[in-house]
Amino acid sequence: MTATMSHAATSPVVAIRAGRIRRARRRTIASLVLAALLVVLAAAMLMFGNTFYTPAQVWGVVVGQDVPGASFTVGTLRIPRLLAGVLAGIAFGVAGSTFQTMLRNPLASPDVIGITSGASAAAVFSLVVLHWSAGATTALALLVGIATALAIYLAARGGESTGGRLILIGIGIGAMLDAVVQFLVQRASEWDVSVAMRWLTGSLNGVQPDGLWPLIVGVVVLVPIIVAVSRALRALELGEASATALGVRVAATRVVLIVAAVALACVATASTGPIAFVALLSGPIATRIVGPGAPAIIPAGLVGACLVLAADLIGQFAFDTAFPVGVITGIVGAPYLLFLLIRMSRNGGSS
Repeated sequence: MTATMSHAATSPVVAIRAGRIRRARRRTIASLVLAALLVVLAAAMLMFGNTFYTPAQVWGVVVGQDVPGASFTVGTLRIPRLLAGVLAGIAFGVAGSTFQTMLRNPLASPDVIGITSGASAAAVFSLVVLHWSAGATTALALLVGIATALAIYLAARGGESTGGRLILIGIGIGAMLDAVVQFLVQRASEWDVSVAMRWLTGSLNGVQPDGLWPLIVGVVVLVPIIVAVSRALRALELGEASATALGVRVAATRVVLIVAAVALACVATASTGPIAFVALLSGPIATRIVGPGAPAIIPAGLVGACLVLAADLIGQFAFDTAFPVGVITGIVGAPYLLFLLIRMSRNGGSS
């Protein structure tokens, strides 16, 4: 009798532990598969182009050997482009997943709620009016992006549905900032317009190694911060009351997550332009891959990097005319955004 009662009491605990082990195993396998796919896409980006280089030649350049022809093309042109794509994809993916999880809404990504619009307006102003360097442009985009996020957050405070208010207010502010961008482009010179438009579409063209440092520092510093508080992020997904009951310092955690995610999105936007919908798509795709109830921050970053590299390869080689990476991600992401809006309207505004 006692043994039976003990077994009945411990069986739910065993089931919970088994579920955690299964989710952890699935998350690990999914992350490894995504990492392997990223390696394949990276190798393709380094090998293919106007001139094809074998894996041996590419590896020689990577390890520092002098390979005739390949050393310049791969080392100077393709590797910076690859790094920009991987780092920007990770930044957009992690930032988007963080906002979507924290606000419990699939629409809550930096490109939808206006944060990247603030960074874009600042970067265009820096490029076409001030003619600042890449480093100064990144710094201005970061500051204005954070200021935009703060303005959206302050305007959305109060009321019963802060998340929904934040998204609607963010969309409105983003529309105003997009109008500012259009005004700046119309007033710019012909040369400045071409630079701004190439940047606004979201492109890896013309990436310089020196311009990658802000993006490298941002990803190396900010992604570990978000991963470190990912358990609290999962608690916030249950709601503020539940997170507080679980011992999460809701206000402080929100500030850390918002600042880190906004900074990631702004640094990526300043480096490659606002690559459309990568932040919106990465989180839901990663969640479907790893399954519900498992942290999806790292998988979302890997998905974002894979999306950017795959879109860049398609844009370069799938058509007679080369297209920037943002055009391809926009073609993929726009139908998904419409699907989300239709589904949410049918569910009465819930996700």
